[in-house]
Amino acid sequence: MPETAHVTSLDALESFRSALVVYLSQARPALEEVSADVLRTRLWVEEEQRLHWEHQMRRRAKALEEAQQTLFSARLSPVRHATAADQFAVQRAKQAVAEADLKLKTIKRWARDFDGRVQPLVKQMEKLQTVLAHDMVKAVAYLTEAVKILAAYAEARPPAPPMPNTPPGGATTAAASAESFPEGSAKNP
Repeated sequence: MPETAHVTSLDALESFRSALVVYLSQARPALEEVSADVLRTRLWVEEEQRLHWEHQMRRRAKALEEAQQTLFSARLSPVRHATAADQFAVQRAKQAVAEADLKLKTIKRWARDFDGRVQPLVKQMEKLQTVLAHDMVKAVAYLTEAVKILAAYAEARPPAPPMPNTPPGGATTAAASAESFPEGSAKNP
């Protein structure tokens, strides 16, 4: 088993960290845009469209009254007789009122059901925003620190190997002999 790790390239880790930073820079604005779209849609359904169709309902009801008044006047007038065009105008005005009424009811139903349908998805999106804002920022910081540590580790030199004539204890042969025998008590054969 080698005593040191073999760190040859930090490119893959650095590449992943860079890709994560790019992802975060694109994902956060996209989620903020989606949140804004949800809010705009809610306002569009609850306010703009409701007001629009209420106005259309009043306008079309007024047009129906005018068409009915014209038809009624034509029937009562001895000079002018009710024509098919007058009757058709009344029919068309009734259909327009019915359409506006249906649209207004639909918009009111959408406004009532909007939160129930959208809120579960908004909660999931908020969880993702939290992960991106906190956890992924920590992950980028962790990866940056890991790259620094591994780069420093890769640059560190391993300890020098022992000299070829050195015994396992690390002393030279002559020094080992001197240490084995105190001065003056040299061994004579």
